[in-house]
Amino acid sequence: VQLQASGGGLVQAGGSLRLSCTASGRTISSYGWFRQAMGKEREFVAVISWSASTNYADSVKGRFTISRDNAKNTVYLQMNSLKPEDTAVYYCAAQRITSTLYGYWGQGTQVTVSS
Repeated sequence: VQLQASGGGLVQAGGSLRLSCTASGRTISSYGWFRQAMGKEREFVAVISWSASTNYADSVKGRFTISRDNAKNTVYLQMNSLKPEDTAVYYCAAQRITSTLYGYWGQGTQVTVSS
């Protein structure tokens, strides 16, 4: 399975970005988004199951929305009301094993939020 993430970039605080991640090679049951800021450990952002059940980190609830298009094998992360502390490399992951362990990981896309 290969995961290709895109959509990162530079945005001002309060702005929005949408990340996409497309999987190739097999049908994916669950996707997750994680992020890692410079000098910090990777942290969970959001997860979505095959049936579109979702869960979010407290820090992004109400601002980020994870969704998926099963026909396209693609997961999205809509990020609104972005804050400078959201600046990080964002990684998509597929096939959840545990809350932090996934079978496959994408290459990461940089999101930078300026104040």
